[in-house]
Amino acid sequence: MNPQTEIIDGLTQTAASISPKYFYDAAGSALFEQITRLPAYYPTRVERQIMTMHGADIAQRIGTGGTVIEPGAGNCEKARALCELVRPERFVALDISEDFLHQAVAGLRAALPGVRVSAVVADLTHAFVLPGDVPMPRRLVFYPGSSIGNFDPLHALALLTRLRALLDTDGALLIGVDMVKDEAALNAAYDDDQGVTAAFNRNVLNHVNRLIGSNFDTAQWKHRAFFNATASRIEMHLEACADIRVQWTGGERHFVRGERIHTENSYKYRADDFVALLRRAGLTQTQVWTNPANWFAMMLARP
Repeated sequence: MNPQTEIIDGLTQTAASISPKYFYDAAGSALFEQITRLPAYYPTRVERQIMTMHGADIAQRIGTGGTVIEPGAGNCEKARALCELVRPERFVALDISEDFLHQAVAGLRAALPGVRVSAVVADLTHAFVLPGDVPMPRRLVFYPGSSIGNFDPLHALALLTRLRALLDTDGALLIGVDMVKDEAALNAAYDDDQGVTAAFNRNVLNHVNRLIGSNFDTAQWKHRAFFNATASRIEMHLEACADIRVQWTGGERHFVRGERIHTENSYKYRADDFVALLRRAGLTQTQVWTNPANWFAMMLARP
């Protein structure tokens, strides 16, 4: 499904939605980098703490050499730290934001001159193909940052199965997983008092305007984020501040005041539940490292 069709289909459902992958134009990618540095946004900080505490053990279990593949590579900062630990021969960065990806990869090449670095523009919600010259043996898929939480459990299983298919019997997946925790901490992480997450959420409308020719006005929409305990997920929405008529090429929709567009879920797991999900994807051998408060986990899973 092409982006225009997918977006319009989401906007015309009874409960309107926009896929979170459309957050990541150049402006959205830059805003997300700001979010990761906010005091309330714990995942990046806690994940870094785990890698500092347990990085030597993780690296020893992975071994040196081989190929590191990072889906959703972003700015490649986490990859740089991992590559300094495991010293791969090859690194492949995958991301949906093409301009941001190539900029990040250029920086990684400069920082790691001994590593052959490749960039692949890829949408993780669909099948993707690696360059044909990427060796099959000794692959490590590195998926940090709890991005797996953006997928509902069924689609998370499908993605994990696709990642498993990238691996031979000697390969592994190193993945970041956000844990269930106090609701106040969760809500603060996705609704910061500086308004950066709100700007990130509203920016998706600017991206959608360019993709489908719509006339969303970001000033007419407010950011909403909250923890849905029943579904074990943070939900992000955009709420209409007034009755709004939005038009795009070939169509339109009327939103009444208070009506929402669902833009993101971020599922939170218990360790045992996620290990079970990995097993269903064919990754049956798992080691788990957490921070002392058990807010976040890094999991190394093998076929």
